[in-house]
This record gives sequence, C-alpha cells and structure tokens, in this order.
Amino acid sequence: MDQHGYLGNAEIASVEDLYQQYLKNNESVAPSWQQFFKGFDFARTSYPELPANGTSAASANGSVTIPENVRKEFNVINLINGYRSRGHLFTKTNPVRERRQYTPTLDIENFGLSNDDLETAFQAGTQIGIGQAKLKDIIAHLHQTYCQSIGAEYMYIRNPEIVNWLQEKMESSKNTPKYSIDEKKVILNKLNQAVVFENFLHTKFVGQKRFSLEGAEAVIPALDAVCERGADLGVEDFVIGMPHRGRLNVLANILNKTYKDIFTEFEGRTTGDSVFDGDVKYHMGYSSDQTSNGGKKIHMSLTPNPSHLEAVDPVVQGIGRAKIDNMHKGDNNKLCTILMHGDAALAGQGIVYEVIQMSQLEGYKTGGTIHVVVNNQVGFTTNYLDGRSSTYCTDVAKVVLAPVFHVNGDDVEAVVYVSQLAMEYRQKFHRDVFIDVLCYRKYGHNEGDEPRFTQPLLYKAIATHPNPREIYTAQLLQEGSIDASVAKEMEQNFKQLLQEKLDEAKQVEKAKITSFLDGQWKGIRMATDKDFEVSPNTAVDKKLFLEIAQKTTKLPGNKKFFNKIESIFKERQGMIEKDAYDWAMGELMAYATLMNEGNDVRFSGQDVERGTFSHRHAVVKVEDSEEEYTPLNSFGAKGKLDIYNSLLSEYGVLGFEYGYALATPGDLVIWEAQFGDFFNGAQIMIDQFIVCSEYKWRRMNGLVMLLPHGYEGQGPEHSSGRMERFLQQCAENNIQIVNCTTPANQFHVLRRQLKREFRKPLICFTPKKLLRYPSCVSSIDDFTTGTFKETIDDASADVATVKRIAFCSGKIYYDLIEAKQKTGGDDVAVIRIEQLYPFPAKQVQDLILKYKNAKEYFWVQEEPENMGAWTFVMRMFANIPVRYIGRNESATPATGYSKIHAEQQQNIVNRIFTKAPVEEVKSN
Repeated sequence: MDQHGYLGNAEIASVEDLYQQYLKNNESVAPSWQQFFKGFDFARTSYPELPANGTSAASANGSVTIPENVRKEFNVINLINGYRSRGHLFTKTNPVRERRQYTPTLDIENFGLSNDDLETAFQAGTQIGIGQAKLKDIIAHLHQTYCQSIGAEYMYIRNPEIVNWLQEKMESSKNTPKYSIDEKKVILNKLNQAVVFENFLHTKFVGQKRFSLEGAEAVIPALDAVCERGADLGVEDFVIGMPHRGRLNVLANILNKTYKDIFTEFEGRTTGDSVFDGDVKYHMGYSSDQTSNGGKKIHMSLTPNPSHLEAVDPVVQGIGRAKIDNMHKGDNNKLCTILMHGDAALAGQGIVYEVIQMSQLEGYKTGGTIHVVVNNQVGFTTNYLDGRSSTYCTDVAKVVLAPVFHVNGDDVEAVVYVSQLAMEYRQKFHRDVFIDVLCYRKYGHNEGDEPRFTQPLLYKAIATHPNPREIYTAQLLQEGSIDASVAKEMEQNFKQLLQEKLDEAKQVEKAKITSFLDGQWKGIRMATDKDFEVSPNTAVDKKLFLEIAQKTTKLPGNKKFFNKIESIFKERQGMIEKDAYDWAMGELMAYATLMNEGNDVRFSGQDVERGTFSHRHAVVKVEDSEEEYTPLNSFGAKGKLDIYNSLLSEYGVLGFEYGYALATPGDLVIWEAQFGDFFNGAQIMIDQFIVCSEYKWRRMNGLVMLLPHGYEGQGPEHSSGRMERFLQQCAENNIQIVNCTTPANQFHVLRRQLKREFRKPLICFTPKKLLRYPSCVSSIDDFTTGTFKETIDDASADVATVKRIAFCSGKIYYDLIEAKQKTGGDDVAVIRIEQLYPFPAKQVQDLILKYKNAKEYFWVQEEPENMGAWTFVMRMFANIPVRYIGRNESATPATGYSKIHAEQQQNIVNRIFTKAPVEEVKSN
C-alpha cells in the first residue's frame, strides 16, 4: 500500500498470498480482511481457474491474472482509503466561509469506478463494518463519516492498533452522534450558558475588554463533555491552560467561578492585599472541586497566563506531571492536561512544537494532552492565508502522529461527539489528540476593535450569521426534542441569575483573591522584608554528612564502569579523606542531604546528568551497556532524585520546570542551562512568569535556575549568563540572585530553598573554571556549621592597613586574591558579595564600618560596564563613592580572541593593585 493506504497493481497481485495465509490460519490476517474473505467466496467466485488447493493459474508469461470483478473490489477498497485519508479536505466544517478546493476529488471516476457500478454489491463493504453492500451505500456511509461536520486526519499514524481503533469508532457510528433527549438538554444548557453569559457582559459592561467567545460558544459544551467523559473514565484531576479569548466564559461555566466574583472584577474593585499587584481579569487562574453528572469527584484548575498566548503550554504540562508524580503516584489515568489554542498562535508559536516534542519523553510526558483549538480563522487582524504555510493550523500535530478532528463549530452535537471521542482516545492510548473547532470571532480582537478594517467580506457574513444556540435550538425544535418554551425559559432564568449576581457585585468593596493551587501550598506563607535579613540554619550533622558522602561516592562492585568514571569516584572518596570538597561534591551533597530529610529533587536541562562540563556525573553508565546507575538514589534516602537530560529546548523545558515547581513546594526543582547565556531562549518564561507571578497572580515558586557564567576566553556566546537582565527585574524581593564562590556556599543556598517558610525563585550563576580549581574547595566544617553567607569577608585582610576595598562577585575573586598574594597588596580587602539580590545592605554596611581606614571603594567585575552587576550595585552603593573597574561597555558580552581576553582580564586585576589612578580597562 502507498502512504494513503491505496492498493496498487503489485499489491492487488499479492492478494492471493494474503488469501493463502487466511486459508492456513484466518487469525493471521487483520479482522477487516477476515471479514472480507469470510463473506466473499474468494476462490470460487473471483478465481474460478484456481485449483482446489488454492494455488493460482498463471498466464503464459507467468503473471497472475486478476479478474475484473476482483479488480473493482480493490478499487472500492482504494475509494474507502481515499475517504479515510483525504475526506477531511471535502467536509462541511467551515460555518462562515467556503472551503478551498482540492484535487483530485473523491469522485468515483478517480478510483476506476463509474455510475454503472453504483448498484453493484461489493464485499469491500466489510472494510467499513457494513458487510457486503451496494457501492452507492458504501459511498453514502463514507460521506457521512468523513465529509460532513467532522473531518478526521489519522491515516498518517503508524500504529495499526490506533488506526483500527479510530476507524471502528468513527465508521461504526458514521461520526454522527445519537444523543437522547436528556443529553441534548444538557448540551443546550451549556450552550445557553455560554451564549447568554457573553451577551450579558456585552450589554452590561459596554466598551470593556473581555475577549469574548462569541462565535465559538460550542467550546463550552465541548470542554464540559471532555471533563464528563474523562470523569467516567477515571480522570480525577484536570489542568487547563488557555489564552485570554473565552477565559471568562471558561472560568464561569466550566470551573464554576462565581458570576458575582467575575462581575466584581469588571467593576474594577481593588484587592485588600497590599503585596498583590494583580493582573487583568482575563489572565487570572482558578481552581475548584466539582462533582460530575455521573457523581464522580473531580478537581479542575485553570493556570494563569499572560498575553503571550502559548507561553502557558509547558507550565500546564509541568503542573500536570508534578501532580501525577506526587498526588496520583505516577498514574496518568487520573490526571488530564487540556490546552486551548487560537489557530494563529498554534500555527505561529514555536513553543507549541517544543511542548509537543516533550509529550512522549520519559522526563516530561503527562499521559496525553487534549488540545482544543478555537479556530476563528483570523489572528489579531491577519487572515489565515497570511498566517501559515501549512494546510491546517493543526499540522504540527503530525510531528507526534496525533489524530486531528476538524469540526464545524455551528454543529454543537458534532463538537461534543469528537470531544468525547478525543477523551476516550487519550485514556486508551495516552497520546496527544487535537480538536479543531472551526468557528468565527464575532467582534475584532477585542470588543472595541473594528474588524471590517481588514476583513470586510468575512465580517459581512458574520454580521447576519445566527449564533450556535439559535442554530441548535432550531434543530431541536425541528426534531421535536424540545418545545419553544424550554429554550426560552432557559435563557430567561439564566439572565435573571446573572442580573442578581451583578447587583450583588456592585455592593462589594474589595475584590476576592483566589488561588488556583491551594492544596499543596498550605503552610507556606508570603515573605516579608525581615525574612531576608539573615539566612536560616542549613548546616548538616557532621557524622551524617560523612556517612552520606561515603555511601554516594562508592560504585557497586558487581558492575563494571568506564575507567574514567571509576577514577572520578575514587577522587571523590579522596576528597573525604583530604577534607577538601570540590564544587560537584558540594552540589551533590546538597541534593543528598535534602533527600535524606525526605525531600524529592527534580532536575532537568541539556546534558545535566553528566553536566555540560563533565563535573556532576549524577547518573553513570555501566561499561558496554545502556544500564544506568544513580548513586544518590542508592544510599537509602527517603526522597528521590529525578534527573533528566532534556530535549534541546530552553523555553519549553524551563516553562515545564516552573510549572512543576508550582505544584511541588516541598521539592527542590532545578533547571540548568547548558551555558548561562542560553537561558535567553526562554526569556519569555522569565519575564512573564518567573520574576512576576507572585505579584500578578499570588503564586510563589521555588524554582532554581543554574546558569554557568564566567569569562574564560570562550567567546561572546559562552561567557555571560546575562545577570544584568535578571538584576534589572529585581524589585519587591521577587527573586534571589546569587553568584557563589565556594562549594559550601552553593550547598547552603540550595538547601536554603526548602528551609524557609516561603518560596522564591533562585537564580544561581555557577562557575565553569572553578568546578575543578584547586583553591575552590570547602572543608567539612563549612558544610556542617553555619548557613549561607550573603557576603564573605577577606580573611587575609588586616583591618588597620586596608585603604582600599574591592567588592566583587563570582569567579573574578580568585584572580584578585591570587594577585593580592603575589603583589603583597595588603592595603586591599577583597570582599565577595555572594547574594546580589535581595542585596545584603546591612552586611555590606557592617564591612564598610569594619574597615574604617579605607578611603577608596571599587566594584570589580569581568563583564563589560553595561553588563554584569555594575549598573545594579551602583544604585545599592548610592551613598558610598564606589568606582568601577572592569571592561569597557560593549555591544557583545566578550571577545572571541583568547589573547585579547587574557590581556583584558590582566588589566582588570592590575588596576586594583596599583597606586595609579584607576582608569577604565580598554577592550581593544
């Protein structure tokens, strides 16, 4: 068969072999072929020339002769496969536009058939489950199944079980739902809620943006059907992500946020929370516990989302995976993620591709996502013909061989039907599935926009087009399923309810803040300024520390490891004996001790198992096999380490881990960039979520970002983690930024994440050179006493002789302290600021007071003047005359020439240890 499942001459000639198989063992061929051969007296009717033993007669040249009636049987099979593979191109799925024309058509002449064959009965009808049937009846069955309000794309799926399951489901029902009167009333009720709610907002809040669902109201009964069918199939938890269009309707009519609360937000009431800046109403999240129509308890949460449309996709997946791992004990039957998309964003945003590529990966899969596309056929103002090159906005689904159901948004029963089918598919196969609801947008991008500026013909058609409720009501009246009074009463009662809630909302003085993830966060409080004055105790008992260190550095004797791996672990054992622990040991001991205390650690990013710079080796391979060994999961801790090498994505994976951390405040969740500057591929996640979610949506997050940073001559793309970008966004204690210089301080700051009563994102600029630098080590006392040090004083400085103070952060400290030792610069104290934000103002002030003879103060950094920490710390030192020493301002983070790099670095060091006036370093 070809890619569409069509039988060519060679395949028709080989059908005898298939028949021979059937004769020997009828179970050896597919069920559809069993029916074909069983009902069709193949040997006698089609091949009368065959001998009794089933072997064929051959022509003079040895080729098999195929009788005409057999050939036509297979032409009909080709016709069937034509409908299955291309029927979606000839559907009635567009409610307001004529479909584009495609060739070749499904006319029977294109399949070697003619009108003379319409009354002929063909055994090929068994292929679609109707038995032997006339060609006209086979065509009618196929047309109803594949070319009405539903178009299905699935024949590219490579798993025969999935293809057969979909075919049986669709062809047995002809993709035509048969709902009872009670079920029709449920659909009408949800559709009524959707339509009336939007109309009510439009008339009561004139001119206010709400990004209405008008034209796509069938999405509400669709979501209701997904959740109801899901509940029947064992789903207890739904995590939903969506853009702003239709969000208020989903909040009200799917998540049951009270109409009163929604109207209060429309009234513009402020909240009573002084640390909550808030967001517009159509970006907010929500959660609720509900009971399905079948009596099943379900939890539903809608994730907050900025205007960056698809940015929420990986966040939803991360939340979903966290809840599957922790609340549902790994059972993805109990949780379903639902993503809603606009057609333009789905086709245009690369994050969609990244998230879809994660869907079947071990570290990120969530058991299949149901994607619901509100396809209103226009972006902000852009026509779909200008918005994508692909035929459909959903063509990205084919990357992971996900089926797509295109459905006419005016046919609400068809929309509900495919929604239920999608849920059944997800629960059976645990793979993504797409529902493409073809609809329209009644107004412009928002309710104050004029769409006719750019879409005059489309909006002329929309202006006179009845809404889905009117269409469905007329259909039910025509069927006799309801009488006119039922629909009218539904509308009037719902309008009355909305008016009552609006009247109540007008009396409310303060808006209510709701959290969309309450449960897991009970006991975690919001931080205050006082919380940042001193870090909590994060030391570990010495005996316990040594015991864990010994266990996690020994490889099992019954496995053979790569020689270099064995050497690395022997070196780690040697560190215990020498009492000199390097960066990798300090980092791994932070994870191990937290795990020993019952906390889980989740860690992902590119190459994180080994570490980009080959320092971590948290997972090691057995030699000459793919067997893996994870030392931290083998010493008997209560918690576990889940560490995953990620796909080559920053945006998607960082968003996933942010989402995971949203749902697991008791876990240490880490994302590491391969190089620090690679985080900028995920800048949207940082700008829209990480630095501001607590102040927009009242959602804390304890995510840790590890960003390798340091100027070592590796060029402009491998030097800077761009700390200036993070520092620019620091305010209201929103994030923590550290640039540690010792393994122990990194150990303490990682442990600190789970030792506070609140959560804040932690941005760690981590070293490269220092990973194996002889002097960058810590003793056991550094781990087993004290806490994280926001600043580190110069232990070699004599207070009486210090005339200059050099403040710095990170790796350059080692260059400075070594130069001090060589030059005898006793008049200079080199002070490390390990935590840049929240800035340790009190500790810094105490150090300035300590060195009372100091007359000059400097900030020394490796980065150009317009980068790094300088522009931030100069504001922190506003009352102290601090001067800058570092590279000149630059358009690029670093030079690509190693010789120039070395000269620049040496010049920086020289400046601080000379008595000459300090000048800016020239960068050549």
